[in-house]
Amino acid sequence: MIVSLLLGWLGGWLVNYLADVLPITRSFSRPVCPRCQAVRKPLDYLFFRKCGQCGAPRTLRSWLTQILLTVISLLLWLFSPSYLPYPLALTLVLYFSVIAVIDLEYRAILHPVSLFGALLGLGTGIYLRSGESLLEGVTTTLIGGAVGFAIMLVFYLLGEAYVRRMAKKKGLPADEVALGFGDVNLAGIVGLILGWPAVLTGLFFAILAGGLTSLVIIIVMVLAKRYQAFTAIPYAPFLILGALYLLLTA
Repeated sequence: MIVSLLLGWLGGWLVNYLADVLPITRSFSRPVCPRCQAVRKPLDYLFFRKCGQCGAPRTLRSWLTQILLTVISLLLWLFSPSYLPYPLALTLVLYFSVIAVIDLEYRAILHPVSLFGALLGLGTGIYLRSGESLLEGVTTTLIGGAVGFAIMLVFYLLGEAYVRRMAKKKGLPADEVALGFGDVNLAGIVGLILGWPAVLTGLFFAILAGGLTSLVIIIVMVLAKRYQAFTAIPYAPFLILGALYLLLTA
């Protein structure tokens, strides 16, 4: 249990680091203070100290990510199903956490992160179906990835066409899209992990959760008289929740 807590804490630190540097520099660079842009000293960053130049504290997201992933790591150690070993379960959670944090803050899923996810998803999918023959396992994994990618691609194209049509009709700029192409890539990764036909269930949960959340947000915005057309809502967390729900409860 102590090992799992330590690994969760280190994993949270890794997620925070990647979410701090990848969207800005697209490389494994040194993190900077979001307020004054001063480069943070390694020990200050590691131990969550305030910025040495302007005194800005670490963000709330940093602390929440650190604490949640430490707790999740312990829960995975205790309750991860036998077919999903703890190291693999933690790796998937950390990867999905990087995507979710970056998508929530920047509304983007970076292509290098998607490429890494495709390799991770392919390896995970084949491992989870190791009880089948190699050919069957690979086939089921690849079909799941292709179906997940194709379904989300259709939604992406339909959403893009709808936004452009409504923007033209109302004379508004079509600055936002219903889905980003990163969501299409992520659906393919989820499909690789879940395989065929489980990918259909995973996408159903994601679409249902995303739709209900969007409806609640729209109602709240209307009641608060702050509704704005074409408001983008990060969709990656819903795809991730659908995948993790199936992986951990199947």
